[in-house]
Amino acid sequence: GNKKKKGANKNDFPKVSETSRTRITRILEVFWKSNDGVYKFKEDLSRFERATVHVLCRRMGMKSKSFGNGQQRRVHVFKLHHSSNSKKKIEEKLHSFRFSEKSSAVLQDLFSRYPPDEVRMTEEGVGGSIRKNKKSQKITDDMFCKPAMSDSDTVNKFESLATRIEKSPSLKQIAQERSKLPIASFKDSITSTIQSHQVVLICGETGCGKTTQVPQFILDHEWSRGNTCKVICTQPRRISATSVAERIASERGENIGDSVGYKIRLESKGGRHSSLVFCTNGILLRVLVSKGPGRSKKKASKSSLNSFLDITHIIVDEIHERDRFSDLMLAIIRDLLPSYPHLRLVLMSATIDAERFSMYFGNCPVIQVPGFTHPVRTFYLEDVLSVVRQGDGEHLSPLSEEFKVALDEAIDSASSNADFDPLLELLSSEGGGLNVFNYQHSRTGVTPLMLFAGKGRVGDIYMLLSFGVDCRIKCKAGKTAYDFAQQENHAEAAEVIRKHMEKAHMDSEEERTLLEKYLSNVNPELTDCILIEQLLGRICSDSTVGAILVFLPGWDDIQRMREKLLSNPFFKDQAKFLILPLHSMVPLTEQKKVFRRPPPGCFKIVLSTNIAETSVTIDDIICVIDSGRMKEKSYDPYINVSSLQSSWISKANARQREGRAGRCRPGVCYHLYSKVRAASLPDYQVPEIKRMPIEELCLQVKLIDPSWKIEEFLQKTMDPPVHDTIHNAIGVLQDIGALSPDEDLTELGQRLGSLPVHPVTSKMLLLSILLNCLDPALTLACASDYKDPFILPMHPDERNKADEAKSELASFYGGRGDHLAVIAAFECWEMAKERGEDAYFCSRYLISPATMKMISRMRNQLESELLRNGFIQDKSSRCSLNKHDPGVLHAVVASALYPRIGKVAPRGKRNFVDTADGNKVRVHPQSTACKPWISSSSSPPPLVMFDEIIRGDGGMHIKNCSFVGCLPFLLLAKEIVVAPGKEEE
Repeated sequence: GNKKKKGANKNDFPKVSETSRTRITRILEVFWKSNDGVYKFKEDLSRFERATVHVLCRRMGMKSKSFGNGQQRRVHVFKLHHSSNSKKKIEEKLHSFRFSEKSSAVLQDLFSRYPPDEVRMTEEGVGGSIRKNKKSQKITDDMFCKPAMSDSDTVNKFESLATRIEKSPSLKQIAQERSKLPIASFKDSITSTIQSHQVVLICGETGCGKTTQVPQFILDHEWSRGNTCKVICTQPRRISATSVAERIASERGENIGDSVGYKIRLESKGGRHSSLVFCTNGILLRVLVSKGPGRSKKKASKSSLNSFLDITHIIVDEIHERDRFSDLMLAIIRDLLPSYPHLRLVLMSATIDAERFSMYFGNCPVIQVPGFTHPVRTFYLEDVLSVVRQGDGEHLSPLSEEFKVALDEAIDSASSNADFDPLLELLSSEGGGLNVFNYQHSRTGVTPLMLFAGKGRVGDIYMLLSFGVDCRIKCKAGKTAYDFAQQENHAEAAEVIRKHMEKAHMDSEEERTLLEKYLSNVNPELTDCILIEQLLGRICSDSTVGAILVFLPGWDDIQRMREKLLSNPFFKDQAKFLILPLHSMVPLTEQKKVFRRPPPGCFKIVLSTNIAETSVTIDDIICVIDSGRMKEKSYDPYINVSSLQSSWISKANARQREGRAGRCRPGVCYHLYSKVRAASLPDYQVPEIKRMPIEELCLQVKLIDPSWKIEEFLQKTMDPPVHDTIHNAIGVLQDIGALSPDEDLTELGQRLGSLPVHPVTSKMLLLSILLNCLDPALTLACASDYKDPFILPMHPDERNKADEAKSELASFYGGRGDHLAVIAAFECWEMAKERGEDAYFCSRYLISPATMKMISRMRNQLESELLRNGFIQDKSSRCSLNKHDPGVLHAVVASALYPRIGKVAPRGKRNFVDTADGNKVRVHPQSTACKPWISSSSSPPPLVMFDEIIRGDGGMHIKNCSFVGCLPFLLLAKEIVVAPGKEEE
């Protein structure tokens, strides 16, 4: 036959067993985390297993090569590292660049118009303005200061709360509902443990009430004792901080901003008088940085020190999410605790490795609180294949609360009075199905099969077995139906169940055969849209389930799945099926549709990423389909490349996804991966600090205490980043002048760290002030920190329209580039808003109005920070006279992106880029720079600047990029001042 070219089809995947694939993946992951440079597999790998190694290595950014012949052939795996020699040569080439005569003329014109000595960063320049304005511009933030209340005032507040609840029927009802939460019975235990221990860990299952109740327990306990307190509670997301604060304020019958307030980056409610303040992890981290142990009393203002000393309790919620800010924050707090014995730290989470966190904080006490979720039946790929093949979907029908109460009573009656008629009547009722046959008593966990086995009712046992009842279920005492029959000496009943279990074992062998056959024809690393389509068809045909949540890795998968369903005649009927995407890039108005209940007889199918795991609760979901995959961003410090790839979820993710089906009623969850794969999943995700660039964290470490060595301190975090990640981050900070070659914090570094953005972005803002081009820089800074304002349409025709609109906007600034498109979009939106045409503008150019409003608010906040820190003396418009000058504008963009540059190398229908690091990458299809560059002798291919290199399933590419001439980049990216007549310098 014809031989396939190697790598011809990206969907090709070596055909090996699931067990072998998971074993190889585990070996490679362990090697990747080690300090070894080479790993040699044993000779016992088959050629298909060796091929699997090669495929997985490419995806993980490693190199692999086979050596030897026949039985001695082995695979060697190597980690890729930067070539310092090649990088040095590239830098030498950049520095030895010679300007053309045309460029020299432009240079002379530029410097005649904007002489460099007018904007020198000297005492008379920006630095001088900072010193002159620092005192007048500095605004005191007393949000974290203790309320000015006496002991009697706090007692009066506590008594006033009790009176308010007693007089208000609505508050009284809320108090009764609060008392029924699982955590309510732990109130005294929690407050007493916090009082006697400096650190307490609360592991509360989903639905137990920990997030809303623990802060109130602490507040009420302190007030009742006449103590003034300042309780700070952090949340990983802005929306969580604001919504929880508002919920608690309403439970206490107050307005938000009174006793309960919040502070997030763009807004705050409350002040010093607020005893309980919610904020994001980033806000508290900046408080710790500005008032940390390394700040002497001479350097820190009196109000700063007081506000830090005034904090009595810090609650860190959702610590299992392990973002890079929370990890650094916990390391800082752990160092602070011995110096501040009055401070109490409370850690809270639902899914967490409690023992590990407890050990990190000196074996602190752990309080386990049960939660409440409705039972969820779980199935894996083996079961799904059987369901799709056999059409068995009866087990999907949910049971009403009334029906469950009736079943409990019938089981009790049969057990105590031998009255089996009510139970048999319920089992034979219409629409019962496996949910009824496998029903477990709410108190004892006894099933109808166990009851019949214990009573020796062989005929009824045969009936249930014929319906496919599960013999493996155990009651709360740990016994199966077979155990019940043996315990009561019903030999015939026991024998019937034993033989059925043997047959079930044979059926499981058939399932394994079916699984291996499926995996031999399907790449398990990709989402199988066909299987999901078949499963959805079976669910919607055989059950009355109202809403189905499908977890998919990313936007492309959502788009592909939606198009596949809509092309199926079965799902085309919009009166019967409502198919909704849920993704962070989907407009807010579209996102809100997932919360609406569909009309009777209509199935709601939500196609979502992991955003629906914790951030979103859709209350009518009772069926979950879990692809087992998620898009995860990671960072390869060896070749300085970021990856956004589909990867397997963790066991903690799987539990969260299952729980989505049981928040409001009993449900079912289908995991589209095998039981072997499920057992091999990691317990938790890799912490963000180990898979992201950490320049911002490294600078914050130096701001806490300039005498600290960065790597030495980061080793104190729970999961320290690898050496190369730290080394690369320090290199970036040295490149931009924030650190000296000896890792000392420079004056510029202190200034860059005073702004709530990435250090490289801070430097862009400073340079934009010097170049009188601040407005565009503010827009870029906020868009990169939040998200792209352009909407990703679902329909192919709309996607082409969006690409054209983006390119048109970029052309307003005389170039092709994603950064120019964002700048133009915001400026045009502002002009349209002044005319009242912003809605039309957003519709025409497919722009998210909500994102534009957010960027606008962020710009105002960032501008206030520049004013507060004395970088500017007036509004940004006074520092933006050159905002439409293409050369200056490109220079500002370049200053933020150095050294992320490359040279365009057109090939066929797509642009490729040769980067300064020696990588060959593609331009992302969604970029305005993706169209081929038409080169000629008079117009050589330009340089291209980009945010970062992303390695995805389709290879390495750059997404946010802009074309730029050599002149502005070389002139300003490294602040090289080129005087006329000295081009080569």
